[in-house]
Amino acid sequence: MMKIGVFDSGVGGFTVVKALMELLPGVPIVYFGDTARAPYGTKSRETLIKFSMQDAEFLMKHGASAIVIACHSAASSAAEALRARIDIPVFEVVTPSVKEACRLTRNRRIGIMGTRATVSSNVYLHAIPQRLPSARIFQQACPLLVPLVEEGWTERRETRMIVKRYLRPLKNSQVDTLVLGCTHYPVIKKVIQEKAGKRIKIVDPSSAVASQVAEHLKIPPGNITGIQPGNRDKRHGDLNAEHRFFVSDLTPHTEDIVANFLGQKIKLEKV
Repeated sequence: MMKIGVFDSGVGGFTVVKALMELLPGVPIVYFGDTARAPYGTKSRETLIKFSMQDAEFLMKHGASAIVIACHSAASSAAEALRARIDIPVFEVVTPSVKEACRLTRNRRIGIMGTRATVSSNVYLHAIPQRLPSARIFQQACPLLVPLVEEGWTERRETRMIVKRYLRPLKNSQVDTLVLGCTHYPVIKKVIQEKAGKRIKIVDPSSAVASQVAEHLKIPPGNITGIQPGNRDKRHGDLNAEHRFFVSDLTPHTEDIVANFLGQKIKLEKV
Protein backbone atom coordinates (compact mmCIF):
# COMPACT_ATOMS: atom_id res chain seq x y z
CA MET A 1 0.00 0.00 0.00
CA MET A 2 1.18 3.51 -0.81
CA LYS A 3 2.17 5.48 2.31
CA ILE A 4 3.43 9.07 2.19
CA GLY A 5 6.12 10.16 4.63
CA VAL A 6 6.32 13.86 5.52
CA PHE A 7 9.01 15.49 7.62
CA ASP A 8 9.62 19.00 8.91
CA SER A 9 11.80 20.69 11.50
CA GLY A 10 8.66 21.23 13.58
CA VAL A 11 4.90 21.33 13.17
CA GLY A 12 4.57 23.65 10.16
CA GLY A 13 4.54 20.57 7.94
CA PHE A 14 1.08 19.73 9.23
CA THR A 15 -0.28 22.19 6.65
CA VAL A 16 1.22 19.83 4.05
CA VAL A 17 -0.40 16.89 5.85
CA LYS A 18 -3.76 18.68 5.74
CA ALA A 19 -3.40 19.38 2.01
CA LEU A 20 -2.48 15.74 1.35
CA MET A 21 -5.43 14.49 3.41
CA GLU A 22 -7.82 16.69 1.45
CA LEU A 23 -6.38 15.83 -1.96
CA LEU A 24 -5.60 12.14 -1.35
CA PRO A 25 -8.02 11.10 1.41
CA GLY A 26 -7.43 7.37 1.04
CA VAL A 27 -3.62 7.42 1.36
CA PRO A 28 -2.03 6.84 4.81
CA ILE A 29 0.49 9.39 6.03
CA VAL A 30 3.37 9.04 8.47
CA TYR A 31 4.73 12.36 9.78
CA PHE A 32 7.89 13.28 11.67
CA GLY A 33 8.39 16.72 13.18
CA ASP A 34 11.89 17.22 14.59
CA THR A 35 10.70 19.59 17.31
CA ALA A 36 13.64 18.80 19.61
CA ARG A 37 16.18 20.06 17.04
CA ALA A 38 14.18 22.90 15.47
CA PRO A 39 14.72 25.31 13.86
CA TYR A 40 16.55 23.90 10.87
CA GLY A 41 17.07 27.36 9.36
CA THR A 42 20.07 28.10 11.59
CA LYS A 43 21.91 24.85 10.75
CA SER A 44 24.73 24.28 8.24
CA ARG A 45 24.12 22.51 4.94
CA GLU A 46 26.05 19.46 6.20
CA THR A 47 23.92 19.26 9.34
CA LEU A 48 20.72 19.68 7.34
CA ILE A 49 21.69 16.79 5.07
CA LYS A 50 22.48 14.64 8.11
CA PHE A 51 19.20 15.48 9.88
CA SER A 52 17.18 15.03 6.68
CA MET A 53 18.69 11.59 6.05
CA GLN A 54 17.83 10.57 9.62
CA ASP A 55 14.28 11.89 9.20
CA ALA A 56 13.80 10.09 5.87
CA GLU A 57 15.21 6.82 7.20
CA PHE A 58 12.85 7.01 10.18
CA LEU A 59 9.86 7.49 7.88
CA MET A 60 10.94 4.62 5.63
CA LYS A 61 11.20 2.33 8.66
CA HIS A 62 7.54 3.15 9.25
CA GLY A 63 6.57 2.16 5.73
CA ALA A 64 6.87 5.39 3.74
CA SER A 65 7.08 4.72 0.00
CA ALA A 66 7.49 8.42 -0.88
CA ILE A 67 9.03 11.29 1.08
CA VAL A 68 7.85 14.90 1.24
CA ILE A 69 10.27 17.49 2.67
CA ALA A 70 7.93 20.05 4.22
CA CYS A 71 10.77 22.24 5.57
CA HIS A 72 12.02 25.01 3.27
CA SER A 73 15.50 24.97 4.82
CA ALA A 74 15.87 21.21 4.37
CA ALA A 75 14.35 21.39 0.88
CA SER A 76 16.90 23.95 -0.31
CA SER A 77 19.91 22.17 1.23
CA ALA A 78 19.19 18.45 1.32
CA ALA A 79 16.68 17.45 -1.39
CA GLU A 80 19.26 16.47 -4.01
CA ALA A 81 21.36 14.59 -1.44
CA LEU A 82 18.30 12.59 -0.39
CA ARG A 83 17.39 11.78 -3.98
CA ALA A 84 20.92 10.49 -4.53
CA ARG A 85 20.90 8.29 -1.43
CA ILE A 86 17.42 6.76 -1.21
CA ASP A 87 15.49 4.82 -3.84
CA ILE A 88 11.97 6.16 -3.29
CA PRO A 89 10.50 9.41 -4.67
CA VAL A 90 11.46 12.60 -2.81
CA PHE A 91 9.27 15.71 -3.08
CA GLU A 92 9.82 19.15 -1.53
CA VAL A 93 7.89 22.39 -1.14
CA VAL A 94 10.12 24.77 -3.12
CA THR A 95 10.05 23.33 -6.66
CA PRO A 96 6.25 23.06 -7.09
CA SER A 97 5.80 26.54 -5.57
CA VAL A 98 8.27 27.97 -8.09
CA LYS A 99 6.48 26.19 -10.94
CA GLU A 100 3.08 27.47 -9.84
CA ALA A 101 4.32 31.04 -9.33
CA CYS A 102 5.83 31.11 -12.82
CA ARG A 103 2.58 29.76 -14.27
CA LEU A 104 0.39 32.32 -12.51
CA THR A 105 2.35 35.55 -12.93
CA ARG A 106 1.37 37.90 -15.74
CA ASN A 107 3.67 40.86 -15.10
CA ARG A 108 6.58 38.60 -14.03
CA ARG A 109 6.92 40.34 -10.69
CA ILE A 110 6.84 37.69 -7.96
CA GLY A 111 6.85 38.29 -4.22
CA ILE A 112 8.16 35.93 -1.55
CA MET A 113 7.04 35.98 2.08
CA GLY A 114 9.22 33.78 4.27
CA THR A 115 11.16 33.36 7.47
CA ARG A 116 14.50 35.15 7.79
CA ALA A 117 16.25 31.83 7.14
CA THR A 118 14.34 31.14 3.91
CA VAL A 119 14.78 34.69 2.62
CA SER A 120 18.51 34.78 3.45
CA SER A 121 18.99 31.40 1.72
CA ASN A 122 17.83 33.04 -1.55
CA VAL A 123 16.40 29.68 -2.61
CA TYR A 124 13.52 31.31 -4.52
CA LEU A 125 15.76 34.10 -5.81
CA HIS A 126 17.87 31.45 -7.55
CA ALA A 127 15.15 28.96 -8.50
CA ILE A 128 12.56 31.24 -10.14
CA PRO A 129 14.88 32.77 -12.80
CA GLN A 130 15.95 29.28 -13.85
CA ARG A 131 12.35 28.64 -14.91
CA LEU A 132 11.41 32.21 -15.85
CA PRO A 133 14.56 34.24 -16.65
CA SER A 134 12.71 37.53 -17.11
CA ALA A 135 11.06 37.36 -13.67
CA ARG A 136 11.80 39.92 -10.97
CA ILE A 137 11.68 38.62 -7.42
CA PHE A 138 10.93 40.69 -4.33
CA GLN A 139 11.49 39.08 -0.93
CA GLN A 140 10.09 40.01 2.47
CA ALA A 141 11.20 38.38 5.73
CA CYS A 142 8.26 37.98 8.12
CA PRO A 143 9.76 36.87 11.47
CA LEU A 144 6.64 37.60 13.53
CA LEU A 145 4.22 35.42 11.59
CA VAL A 146 5.36 31.98 12.82
CA PRO A 147 4.99 32.87 16.54
CA LEU A 148 1.61 34.50 15.86
CA VAL A 149 0.38 31.35 14.07
CA GLU A 150 1.72 29.11 16.83
CA GLU A 151 -0.04 31.23 19.45
CA GLY A 152 -3.28 30.71 17.55
CA TRP A 153 -3.63 34.43 16.79
CA THR A 154 -4.90 33.71 13.28
CA GLU A 155 -7.79 36.20 13.32
CA ARG A 156 -6.45 38.81 15.72
CA ARG A 157 -6.33 42.50 14.84
CA GLU A 158 -2.61 42.51 15.65
CA THR A 159 -1.95 39.75 13.12
CA ARG A 160 -3.86 41.60 10.42
CA MET A 161 -1.87 44.76 11.11
CA ILE A 162 1.47 42.93 10.95
CA VAL A 163 0.52 41.10 7.74
CA LYS A 164 -0.47 44.44 6.20
CA ARG A 165 2.90 45.92 7.23
CA TYR A 166 4.86 43.02 5.73
CA LEU A 167 2.88 43.18 2.49
CA ARG A 168 3.35 46.92 1.95
CA PRO A 169 6.76 46.79 0.21
CA LEU A 170 5.64 43.84 -1.93
CA LYS A 171 2.50 45.67 -3.04
CA ASN A 172 4.57 48.80 -3.70
CA SER A 173 6.76 46.61 -5.96
CA GLN A 174 3.58 45.72 -7.90
CA VAL A 175 3.91 41.97 -7.55
CA ASP A 176 0.99 40.06 -9.02
CA THR A 177 1.93 36.68 -7.52
CA LEU A 178 2.92 35.93 -3.93
CA VAL A 179 4.63 32.76 -2.70
CA LEU A 180 4.04 31.77 0.92
CA GLY A 181 7.58 30.64 1.67
CA CYS A 182 6.81 28.96 4.98
CA THR A 183 4.49 26.06 5.76
CA HIS A 184 3.03 27.97 8.73
CA TYR A 185 1.62 30.71 6.51
CA PRO A 186 -1.25 28.76 4.89
CA VAL A 187 -2.94 28.84 8.31
CA ILE A 188 -3.41 32.60 7.80
CA LYS A 189 -3.79 32.51 4.02
CA LYS A 190 -7.22 34.17 4.17
CA VAL A 191 -5.78 37.11 6.11
CA ILE A 192 -2.84 37.39 3.70
CA GLN A 193 -5.17 37.30 0.67
CA GLU A 194 -7.45 39.89 2.24
CA LYS A 195 -4.58 42.30 2.88
CA ALA A 196 -2.86 41.56 -0.45
CA GLY A 197 -6.02 42.20 -2.44
CA LYS A 198 -7.73 40.21 -5.17
CA ARG A 199 -5.23 41.29 -7.84
CA ILE A 200 -2.42 39.28 -6.22
CA LYS A 201 -2.51 35.50 -6.62
CA ILE A 202 -1.32 33.42 -3.68
CA VAL A 203 0.89 30.33 -4.06
CA ASP A 204 0.41 27.93 -1.14
CA PRO A 205 3.41 25.56 -0.83
CA SER A 206 1.30 22.95 0.94
CA SER A 207 -1.26 22.72 -1.85
CA ALA A 208 1.47 22.92 -4.51
CA VAL A 209 3.47 19.97 -3.21
CA ALA A 210 0.32 17.90 -2.53
CA SER A 211 -0.74 18.40 -6.16
CA GLN A 212 2.74 17.38 -7.33
CA VAL A 213 2.60 14.19 -5.24
CA ALA A 214 -0.84 13.29 -6.63
CA GLU A 215 0.30 13.95 -10.20
CA HIS A 216 3.46 11.87 -9.80
CA LEU A 217 1.61 8.96 -8.23
CA LYS A 218 -1.03 9.11 -11.00
CA ILE A 219 -3.79 9.30 -8.40
CA PRO A 220 -6.87 11.32 -9.40
CA PRO A 221 -7.10 14.02 -6.69
CA GLY A 222 -9.94 13.38 -4.27
CA ASN A 223 -11.17 10.27 -6.09
CA ILE A 224 -9.45 7.53 -4.11
CA THR A 225 -12.38 6.68 -1.91
CA GLY A 226 -15.25 8.52 -3.55
CA ILE A 227 -15.51 10.81 -0.50
CA GLN A 228 -17.36 14.04 -1.07
CA PRO A 229 -15.48 17.19 0.02
CA GLY A 230 -18.06 18.03 2.67
CA ASN A 231 -17.53 14.66 4.36
CA ARG A 232 -13.74 14.69 4.46
CA ASP A 233 -13.37 16.07 7.99
CA LYS A 234 -15.33 13.15 9.36
CA ARG A 235 -13.36 10.73 7.21
CA HIS A 236 -10.08 12.19 8.49
CA GLY A 237 -11.18 11.34 12.02
CA ASP A 238 -12.01 7.77 10.94
CA LEU A 239 -8.58 7.46 9.33
CA ASN A 240 -6.61 8.55 12.39
CA ALA A 241 -5.62 4.94 13.10
CA GLU A 242 -4.12 4.64 9.59
CA HIS A 243 -2.00 7.79 9.95
CA ARG A 244 0.87 8.12 12.43
CA PHE A 245 2.28 11.40 13.67
CA PHE A 246 5.66 11.50 15.41
CA VAL A 247 7.61 14.36 17.02
CA SER A 248 11.01 14.35 18.72
CA ASP A 249 9.75 16.52 21.61
CA LEU A 250 6.20 16.89 22.84
CA THR A 251 4.43 19.45 25.00
CA PRO A 252 0.73 20.24 25.48
CA HIS A 253 1.34 23.45 23.52
CA THR A 254 2.60 21.41 20.55
CA GLU A 255 -0.63 19.41 20.60
CA ASP A 256 -2.67 22.63 20.63
CA ILE A 257 -0.74 24.05 17.65
CA VAL A 258 -1.26 20.88 15.61
CA ALA A 259 -4.98 20.82 16.43
CA ASN A 260 -5.20 24.41 15.19
CA PHE A 261 -3.39 23.50 11.95
CA LEU A 262 -5.52 20.44 11.19
CA GLY A 263 -8.80 21.56 12.68
CA GLN A 264 -8.99 18.43 14.82
CA LYS A 265 -7.22 16.70 17.69
CA ILE A 266 -4.83 13.92 16.75
CA LYS A 267 -2.52 11.58 18.62
CA LEU A 268 1.12 12.69 18.60
CA GLU A 269 3.80 10.13 19.45
CA LYS A 270 7.12 11.21 20.95
CA VAL A 271 10.25 9.42 19.68
